[in-house]
Amino acid sequence: MIIDVYQDTICPWCRIGKANLFSALAKWEGADSVTLRWHAFQLDPTTPAEGRDFNQSMVAKMGGPERLKQIFGQVTQAGAASGLHFDFDKVTRMPNTLLSHQLISLAPEEMKLKLIDAIYQAYFEDGRDIGSLDVLVAIAEELQIDGAKLREQLEANEALEAVKADLASAQDYAIRGVPYFILDGKLAVSGAQAADGFMSALMQAAEA
Repeated sequence: MIIDVYQDTICPWCRIGKANLFSALAKWEGADSVTLRWHAFQLDPTTPAEGRDFNQSMVAKMGGPERLKQIFGQVTQAGAASGLHFDFDKVTRMPNTLLSHQLISLAPEEMKLKLIDAIYQAYFEDGRDIGSLDVLVAIAEELQIDGAKLREQLEANEALEAVKADLASAQDYAIRGVPYFILDGKLAVSGAQAADGFMSALMQAAEA
């Protein structure tokens, strides 16, 4: 089974949905046959390359500080239930995620999953600016990936067309939000489902 995953690196629900998918896969007997393909999506492609102030952006988007506090609480609680930690007090920048998606595209296939996890942790737990080339290269190097080579590739925009192709395919599928999962090209699952929800979807797609 092929599972296509559309996600954005600043999307907390993408991180939670990914964790819940893997919880389901850990219990599903057909997991050994699953191939995951990661696709880029941008929640806000209008974000400038240098990013924006995180709190100002989120307060404006969510309708005020009290509403934002409530949403952060919901995300933190849902994350804890999935074994994930979120520390929004440390996040200061709302980055443009185009560069981080290019990094994922360029990474060796066997390292993509670890890299995605590391990017999420860097942003949501450590408050690092994942729109920064230096930060992204450092994250790769922490995983023993050749940072010098990746820097050259990122500076040359070698993966830009691949990322743009992902963004275009998301439009073709009429994806309006992420996470978004397509199982074997047959069944679409939208949002950060619970592990049981993913288990049902896996069995349904396998039967189809």
